[in-house]
Amino acid sequence: MEVHSGGNDEFAVGGLLSIKTTLGDEFDGQVIAYDRFTNMLVLQEGLKSGPRRNIRLLNANYVKEFSFLGQAEDPLDVKKCYLDLNGLQAREELAIRQAEADAERIGVGVTSEAQNIFDALSKTLPVRWDKTVIVVMNEVRVSSPYLAESVSGGTPAANERVKKVLEFERKRLQARSSSQG
Repeated sequence: MEVHSGGNDEFAVGGLLSIKTTLGDEFDGQVIAYDRFTNMLVLQEGLKSGPRRNIRLLNANYVKEFSFLGQAEDPLDVKKCYLDLNGLQAREELAIRQAEADAERIGVGVTSEAQNIFDALSKTLPVRWDKTVIVVMNEVRVSSPYLAESVSGGTPAANERVKKVLEFERKRLQARSSSQG
């Protein structure tokens, strides 16, 4: 077993390495790719094969030392590599939909207090933004300054419920901010 310090001539694709980083990490892995220009190393962590593996990107400057454990075949050989493209695509689509949903929950041009009120209301009621107005249950509107007097629209019962929840959440937020101050 050879021990190397800092050199990068041994980062051949398929190489099995035991690595110590300057940050104190120690792990075994297989070289998937090495880019000399950026000095980036792409490693598949662990030496056992299996359907789920971690990939680590590591700037080779952070390799304190490594041991060359042996040479294996190219881990990305198309004939032997299995990627669940449908699964990856489904995870990507889910992540995009979640990011879009999260973005819709952030008010544009509103104060942090207004966003906190929106977030608090969203825990118990369906809410969305219409510019700077909070729309609750698709019928009741809460305008700036987001007080009980700012509530309009909807059935009288829905309107009253939103006012009660709004007053409760404002008191809760106020108590939380005064206990932190």
